[in-house]
Amino acid sequence: MSENALPTVPPTTDRNHPFLARILSRHRLTAASGEKETVHVTLDIAGSGITYTCGDSLGIFPTNNPVLVEELLAALNFTGDEPVLLPQTRAETSVRAALSASFALRGLSENFLKTVHEKAQSLSEKAELSSLLETADPLARKKWFDTHDALDAARLFPSAKFTPQEYIACLRKLAPRLYSIASSPAKNPETIDLTVAVVRYEIGGRTHEGVCSNFLAHYALPNERSVAVFPSPSHFAPPADDSAPLIMVGPGTGIAPFRSFLQDRSTRNATGKNWLFFGARHENADFLYRDEILLWKNSGLLTELSLAWSRDQPEKIYVQDRMREHGREIWDWLEAGSFFRLCGDAKRMAKDVENTFLEIIITHGKKTPEEARKYVAEMRKTGRYQRDVY
Repeated sequence: MSENALPTVPPTTDRNHPFLARILSRHRLTAASGEKETVHVTLDIAGSGITYTCGDSLGIFPTNNPVLVEELLAALNFTGDEPVLLPQTRAETSVRAALSASFALRGLSENFLKTVHEKAQSLSEKAELSSLLETADPLARKKWFDTHDALDAARLFPSAKFTPQEYIACLRKLAPRLYSIASSPAKNPETIDLTVAVVRYEIGGRTHEGVCSNFLAHYALPNERSVAVFPSPSHFAPPADDSAPLIMVGPGTGIAPFRSFLQDRSTRNATGKNWLFFGARHENADFLYRDEILLWKNSGLLTELSLAWSRDQPEKIYVQDRMREHGREIWDWLEAGSFFRLCGDAKRMAKDVENTFLEIIITHGKKTPEEARKYVAEMRKTGRYQRDVY
């Protein structure tokens, strides 16, 4: 660098200033014949200025399925080229571009339906909308919103006529999604790996898709800077002490941060013992990162590996069942100072694992339920117990 040259300052990358990353590679982790599709995606973040630590997440601004956008335009009788002003920035763009990148086509609001009701010309459509809006059953209303999107509404209530500007004014902003980072910056600081469970299901004869998972897995063009990203720091992290033992429970895509942890501990030659509990439905179809995990077990990086395949035998076996089987050993690890990390589904798995964790402390630690809760509370306070659930 010459004496007069200014040092290069990394750009600021955050939610308000995302970086356009490109997909370097993506491949399916689950078997093509399997019930679920999970995809590994590697993003190029060179030049972004993004720094992160293991356990952090990456924010993704997706765009909507282009086929869905075109079908919605047709249902609304828009060409797609009509100009609109984006509400927040007042920037002019086409209604096609706005529906693609700026607005959520799922997650309709009650205000949206009220506006459709006001615009509807058909008495039967107005009556149907009134019934939905005025129902005293909150579950029925929630079910409608959970199972219908903008295209459904346009087809169910075609008498409601909008100008393009009026229509986008009714929609919610398309929000970013957060994905646990599945790689360690110690291994390659210029790329980020994600483990993406592709959401797709049938309702009313139509295929509905998760916006961001399908964007990453199918619609974002590889080798083009088309994925707007930003880092999202987290409290979730491996132990700072490389000699500390670590127990990780991460079924399904909950494996993502633990892949990061294990990559990091391997790169740093950490001496702490590692125990991974992983599970899914079927071993042959759903064993994410099988080769890497088995290599880590064979190399000794993984001291213990406990696997649970819930549908490979008549009785369902989950990670919490494997924990219960190894309750004595888990307690011995905890008494030796082990850290405990849990990642995955918040609705059922996390609660079941936490109950099993308390059960292990009560049974093998010879503690009362109240003492066990205090034990876990102290682990939380000192950072030994952390969870990342969604």
